[in-house]
Amino acid sequence: MARTDEKVRTLPERKDRGLTPASAAAGVEQALKILEGRWKLVILFHLFDGKVLRFSELERAIPGISQKMLIQQLRQMEKDGIVRRIVHHQVPPKVEYALTDWGQALCPALDAILRWTASREDRALVMATDEP
Repeated sequence: MARTDEKVRTLPERKDRGLTPASAAAGVEQALKILEGRWKLVILFHLFDGKVLRFSELERAIPGISQKMLIQQLRQMEKDGIVRRIVHHQVPPKVEYALTDWGQALCPALDAILRWTASREDRALVMATDEP
């Protein structure tokens, strides 16, 4: 007979600074509010690693986004402190965008999301090869 204590796992130790399930859920909700929007995460990935891109470069890098939507998303991210807008006063005007330090701090979390997604794809491949 199998032992149940081997099947039951405890939750990993958390460095939670007094988090409760309710406060953790509120924190996640706040983070999702900041990152909500179809294009914000895509914009973040293009600006990672200290890249500084002009508006037109971002526009070319994300072919499915309209100019209006890119402007809106960048303004929201600037207001939230994730992106900084660098204006060079010259003719023609030159505007560049880069991540703030706080925005760059998202890198490990988004890398974890990519690994999580890749593990699902790997799992789907294994399941597909196991079928008769």
